[in-house]
Amino acid sequence: MNPEIKFQYKVTDPELEKASNSYVMSLMAVMVGLPMPIVNLLATLFFYIGNRKQTYFVRWHCMQALLSQASVLIVNSYGFWWSVSIIFTEATISNRYIAFMITAFIFNLTEIILTIYTAVKTRKGEHINWWFYGGLTDLICRK
Repeated sequence: MNPEIKFQYKVTDPELEKASNSYVMSLMAVMVGLPMPIVNLLATLFFYIGNRKQTYFVRWHCMQALLSQASVLIVNSYGFWWSVSIIFTEATISNRYIAFMITAFIFNLTEIILTIYTAVKTRKGEHINWWFYGGLTDLICRK
């Protein structure tokens, strides 16, 4: 999809870079804050706050990255605290735990791959609208 069609103006190179960096920021936060899931969300939130007065294109992509990190926070927090409860209490590793951790791994891997893909495509000027997050972003971001 051409970003000029959706955004009704020619998106400039600095805008493309900032929009792409919103996804890169979320990836960097995953690498730095892997054991503590809230770090990812906070880093992306601060990047959004720093760019909330930018053009609609930049704000839109910052918001989409933020919303995806909110989902990652929920999944990773649940897995983190479940793991902590196994380590520090009498809880044991069950089939449910293993199934959840495999699902969480696949979810995180998919999110990382999509984030890299979106960062690259956004930097090249393509507007990437993720399923679920894109529609939610349209509802939240105002032109």
